[in-house]
Amino acid sequence: MPKPNLIGKLREGLPAPARSLLDQLIKLADGRGLPVYLVGGPLRDLLLDRPSLDLDIAIEGDAIALAHQLAESLSRENKAGSARPEALVGRAAATTFEPRVVTHSTFLTAAVRIPSFHVDLITARSETYRRPGALPTVTPATIEDDLLRRDFAINALALRLNSPDAGEIIDPSGGRADLHARLVRVLHDRSFQDDATRISRGVRYASRFGFEIEPQTLDRLKRDVRYLATISGARLHHEFVRIFAEDAPEEILRRLHDLGALAAIHPALRFGPPQAHAFPRLGELNPAGARAAYWPALAWSLSEPQALDLARRLAATKPQRKAMAAMPALQRLEPKLARPNLKRSAFAELLSPFPLPALWAFAALTEDSTARDRLLNYLTKARHERPHLTGNDLLALGVPEGPELGEILRRLLYARLDGEATTREDEEHLARQLIEEGTKPHHHGKNATSSRSS
Repeated sequence: MPKPNLIGKLREGLPAPARSLLDQLIKLADGRGLPVYLVGGPLRDLLLDRPSLDLDIAIEGDAIALAHQLAESLSRENKAGSARPEALVGRAAATTFEPRVVTHSTFLTAAVRIPSFHVDLITARSETYRRPGALPTVTPATIEDDLLRRDFAINALALRLNSPDAGEIIDPSGGRADLHARLVRVLHDRSFQDDATRISRGVRYASRFGFEIEPQTLDRLKRDVRYLATISGARLHHEFVRIFAEDAPEEILRRLHDLGALAAIHPALRFGPPQAHAFPRLGELNPAGARAAYWPALAWSLSEPQALDLARRLAATKPQRKAMAAMPALQRLEPKLARPNLKRSAFAELLSPFPLPALWAFAALTEDSTARDRLLNYLTKARHERPHLTGNDLLALGVPEGPELGEILRRLLYARLDGEATTREDEEHLARQLIEEGTKPHHHGKNATSSRSS
């Protein structure tokens, strides 16, 4: 049976700069006599007919040295091309770039980056783990050894890219059979103990591809779920970022919850029906900001100390931590936000101190329709509104610089939000009235600022 032309299929799916980079890489590897392979996820996706712009390349040899040689070759080629007069035809100016090489010598890896694209190179390697959850110790090895140290059989595949065996697929663990059977299967008994992030990764793959977790793999996962406690916050944060980037993160988190994985990460971490319903709702309400709002949604129903401790465990960034810590105060605010006849300016004042991702999460999570409508009004309209008059306009009317000017601007905004001053003339009339009366601080009730903590 003839081999499928996977190399041709790979090249067809790449943009022209990436094809050129790949061709240059293969040429340089041939010159050094180094076997080159497409490995892991990009090959898996190629076999599944799923488009991918990633290039993960394994080298039986020194990947870091080859990466530097590739960058130097690309740089010379780019400078020579931009210096030719014909390179300027149809262009205002020559475009030059300097390839950048990022290396991780501990793991024998390098990345070569050009504008809008990069290729990851690794030295084919074997690895050992000093203890559960530790990063591996790696040593150069054959491509077969490299594939056998990987997470799942569907990722333990390699496609030879250069002669003499170009087009050959290396498959020591039956990964192609698992792709056909739609299974996620680990390669050895201690896989989840060595690296428990494989638990979330396996659930991610099962959700993304509509695969099943192979029964023995599922038994091992349940047995070893406690090893998630050995994983650092930084690595957990990376896993959650990847979960949030999936098409249906709520499916993944719900499955991890049911398997006990979330509780193993942090005892307060849960993912119940409110969050499962809120995640797709966030995608509808605020597609561009949904991922930022997933973080505070994780803190739903937690106390502030629990939310802060969860944020610490997940190595949340400062904005993520603030948004997560805001959720308990927002839940306490819900009855006030749902009061009948609450003025628009009043709920704007209540909500303005809180981080926007927390407000979007709250809008998706609350079951009170009045509270949700007011949140969405604030998020999409009220927070963007400003008075017609500016500080300079008020100075021209005789208001001195200082607290009084700020207070009048605030009162003008409230009047605009409440429909009491809709035109510039209305605002000028109100401003003169406030100047004559002598402005005093104005709040919506004596406890209006008591829920401002974020």
